[in-house]
Amino acid sequence: MNIVLLGYMASGKTSVGRLLAKNLGYSFIDLDDVIVENEKSSIQDIFKLKGEIYFRKKESYYLKKVLENKDKMVLSLGGGTPCYANNINLLKGSKNITTIYLKSSIKTIVKRLKNEKQARPLISHIETEALLQEFIAKHMFERSPFYSQANLVVSTDDKNINEIIEAIIFDLF
Repeated sequence: MNIVLLGYMASGKTSVGRLLAKNLGYSFIDLDDVIVENEKSSIQDIFKLKGEIYFRKKESYYLKKVLENKDKMVLSLGGGTPCYANNINLLKGSKNITTIYLKSSIKTIVKRLKNEKQARPLISHIETEALLQEFIAKHMFERSPFYSQANLVVSTDDKNINEIIEAIIFDLF
């Protein structure tokens, strides 16, 4: 079985994924890291120099590559990955994949992102916390139909990482 974590940026996919993989004895892969390694460029630079369409095509390509012949893997996706290029159907179409939506409230996401905007290409241009909250609310509304197709939904609000891992393992097994 492979576990794929999806959710909005700063929902904890990478942090939870690393610890979950360690607890299960699985390998951990962050799709953004795969893209950076193979494209020899940061996500921010890919967005800036080649645009979002190029990035989304590469993201879908590398997702397919990572999913080929893998087992006992925890894969952390980018926040938009399930929402483009039919990626959600690719994930749902595999019997060997369990998808988990790490669901965080707008308030939690804003709190986590307000001081790290420069590292996030989609929000680096947003100047105020109020505008950030508005952007996140709109974006999450647009993406929620994709996220909600996950096999499991685990809330990350008001939980530490160990509580989130425990909830996931309880739901899986």
